[in-house]
Amino acid sequence: MGERIIQNDIIKIDATGKSLGYLGSKISFYLQGKHLPSYQPHLLSKNKVIVDNLLKAKISKKKLENKIYYRHTGYLGHLKQIKLKELWEKDPKRVLKMIVRGMLPKNKLRDKRLKNLIINL
Repeated sequence: MGERIIQNDIIKIDATGKSLGYLGSKISFYLQGKHLPSYQPHLLSKNKVIVDNLLKAKISKKKLENKIYYRHTGYLGHLKQIKLKELWEKDPKRVLKMIVRGMLPKNKLRDKRLKNLIINL
């Protein structure tokens, strides 16, 4: 399916022709260590995931135009929004990290797991 386990703790994924949602779910699956028989949700796995050819990933035209990401500065009335198209042109790595971050469990291990994600354009 495009994934190769190079060593026991390094997984390489080729993003060519795959949608961002599919990539995000696969990456979060491997970062959590759910593919291992010794999976325990409260432990940090030492798996590193390397994503190659991110720029060749598939995104629909409709999603590029209509998907909006929001963030708040903390001040009243300062809700910022940016379209996926603008964000993708500016920094595709950030888009994938945001997608994977949203798919990981919301606990203390989330940021530690995200550090094991390596993205190559």
